[in-house]
Amino acid sequence: MTEGGSLLVASAPLVWTTRLAGLAKLSDPLLAADGGANHLARLGLRPVAVIGDLDSISPATRAWLGEEPLIHRPDQNRTDLDKAVEYAFGELGLERLTVVAALGGRTDHDLGNLGLLARLALGERLVFTGVDRMVLAVAGEAALAARLGETWSFWTYDPSVRVTIDGVRWPVKDARLDATDRPSISNEAIADRVRVHARGGSVVVMRWYGECDGNERSVQPPAQSKTRAGKNSVVRNI
Repeated sequence: MTEGGSLLVASAPLVWTTRLAGLAKLSDPLLAADGGANHLARLGLRPVAVIGDLDSISPATRAWLGEEPLIHRPDQNRTDLDKAVEYAFGELGLERLTVVAALGGRTDHDLGNLGLLARLALGERLVFTGVDRMVLAVAGEAALAARLGETWSFWTYDPSVRVTIDGVRWPVKDARLDATDRPSISNEAIADRVRVHARGGSVVVMRWYGECDGNERSVQPPAQSKTRAGKNSVVRNI
């Protein structure tokens, strides 16, 4: 999985590490979904556009940015991330987009954002990244870069989708991986490529890096809303 280029910052709790801050500083363009602008303000970075219903951006951040970059999209039937991704690919015509702070906050927000990822299924063109993981959704076939021993997980939101996965310790052959039944959780990469084929829909793919290495130091104290970056309880498919 690849990241970089254009970055969109959402509003889940976020600890800026050196890698994530580097992505933000090099992003062209740099975007925010509503309250994601608050995260960027902590780095002193101004996004070219802040998209959403604008109920989460703080008064201080709004005053610092001014009104020009604010793109008001009041539709309450869609999430701010949904609106911001549509703006990035539709109105700006971007080819690829990396999103930070899409996950790790409220459970309902996480579910909505993962559902958006699965619905769009843009493969490596749309990647959610964080301190210890990257997530994307594949429709059709994809060969994704991996490192030996990494933890990978796979699931769908449609029980009719059939998935084949190679390059992992527990391969999957034309199986259902519905999230409410038997997803492939905590699988392990055994090759430098994990090959995924989803038939009849999309599969969500998570690559988990594990504990942060020396390049993943926090560049400033965490925000007031704290989140743990430690391991989650998982069930291994055997």
